[in-house]
Amino acid sequence: MALSISQIAKEHQEFVLTKLKEAEQALHPSSTEDEELVRRAVFSVRNKSVIFERFNGASSILYASVQDVRPASVEIDFANEHLSCNCPQLKWCRHQVGALLALYQYFDSVQNWSSAWRSQKTVELKFLADERSPESWQRMVHEVMRRLLPPGRILEGYGISAIRTDVLERLQRHMPFEREWQPLYKLFVELSIFNTIWRHVNETQGHSIDSPYMKYFIDQSVQSLESILTELTGRSRLFATDPFYDALQHLVREILLERQGLFANRLQIYMLLWAVLFYEKPRREQELALLNKLNEPSSEISLQSLKMLFYVLLQKEDLLQEGISHIQLQQMADLVELATFAKRAGELPAQTIILRAMLPFTEVFLQQIVPVVQRAQYVRQFQLLYEDVQLTDEEEALLYSAFGVYGLQPFSFFLIKKGRYQDWAALHQLNPSSLSYLEMCGLKDVLQVAPATVMPLYHLYAMAEITQKSRMNYKQAVRIWKSMRSAAKRAGKVAYFETYMQTIRSEFKRLRALQEEIEKGNLG
Repeated sequence: MALSISQIAKEHQEFVLTKLKEAEQALHPSSTEDEELVRRAVFSVRNKSVIFERFNGASSILYASVQDVRPASVEIDFANEHLSCNCPQLKWCRHQVGALLALYQYFDSVQNWSSAWRSQKTVELKFLADERSPESWQRMVHEVMRRLLPPGRILEGYGISAIRTDVLERLQRHMPFEREWQPLYKLFVELSIFNTIWRHVNETQGHSIDSPYMKYFIDQSVQSLESILTELTGRSRLFATDPFYDALQHLVREILLERQGLFANRLQIYMLLWAVLFYEKPRREQELALLNKLNEPSSEISLQSLKMLFYVLLQKEDLLQEGISHIQLQQMADLVELATFAKRAGELPAQTIILRAMLPFTEVFLQQIVPVVQRAQYVRQFQLLYEDVQLTDEEEALLYSAFGVYGLQPFSFFLIKKGRYQDWAALHQLNPSSLSYLEMCGLKDVLQVAPATVMPLYHLYAMAEITQKSRMNYKQAVRIWKSMRSAAKRAGKVAYFETYMQTIRSEFKRLRALQEEIEKGNLG
């Protein structure tokens, strides 16, 4: 048996080396749990606890059992390059590593492999976690990522998100026990991982910063950051956490100014932290002073736009007004983000200044600059921003007319609020949709106050049904006329409606099915 296993091991030497390399990258020598896993795997080989029971030549599967506290069964599928174990542990377990090392011993030294793996240990993660300082937390992230993300490694597909998930899992084990420290630890780790991965992508040829996988990684990180910030905002700060906030301030500035590509996403994270986390006035003044000293870092970064963020936060409305007084159409996207930032920070005066400056450019921006597929989304964003601001009637009309067909609903409610019911009806005659959409646009409100204005709309929709020339459409036309009759009663125009129906019957007397449906509906 020994000779046959020796032969199998040598024939599949490349597979064994590849899998052990994967294990080396996945298992971190600075992690107490991983170090114990490897120690027990090596012990199982030395103690001859790994027993190769049989080899299926047809399927190229080697079956092994590992004598442990609970015996485990390992299958090594050479054909499909896969290992599996029946123990409950996910990913790498000591049984799989032990089985690989049991094969490895036939062509190299297990002791040498174990020593080489342990030599990569620079510091115990547990000791760094116990030290509790920004520097030690940063070293923890660096220690784990140094192993998983060596220089030159190209991350393909979901490899970027997989690295993030793996590092988070490893560092989760060393989270502080105190509940008041946990959100801060999670935020620090998430932001450090984000910065390290982005730097690696920038520095390693072969990566596309604009790939869907990179954007997926960014979305994951932003969602996580928003969730953690929600936890943090509801907690009081400890004096001992001040150095960590200083480190976070430096870290998010580094992401914005020193990383390259997808500037809007980097700015999003920068704005998120400054709107929610860094609320102290001295800290904000410090950051603005630093920005004032900088030269333009790169072509993708506008220091003037960054300064306006802090004009908003520091309530420097005069400087903000001066900064946006000469805006052009091409700056509208930046102003939308700035207005959103002001809304999130709760700075209504600044939000009002920005939105009033945007108003003259809104129609051209929405109807010509914004891609068609994004217009509805932008209109909704504009609506939410402007609902906080007191506009004049002329300004409101200018805003809602700029929305075009994508703003029918908010424009409809604006017209109803102003009592402009004839304009409401005219708007929907120019942009016909459906009765169900009319109801979403305030049809019932108009019926209560000005039912006569709705009657031409009912006629329009009834005629649209008749042109389809099917009995189902005729039935729908009758339903519409019944609603029109109710509106006529409210408006005191019953005689007008009776004359209208006589005209309809006369005009469409050749449509027998329609005449029958009118009779059934008692509209004749």
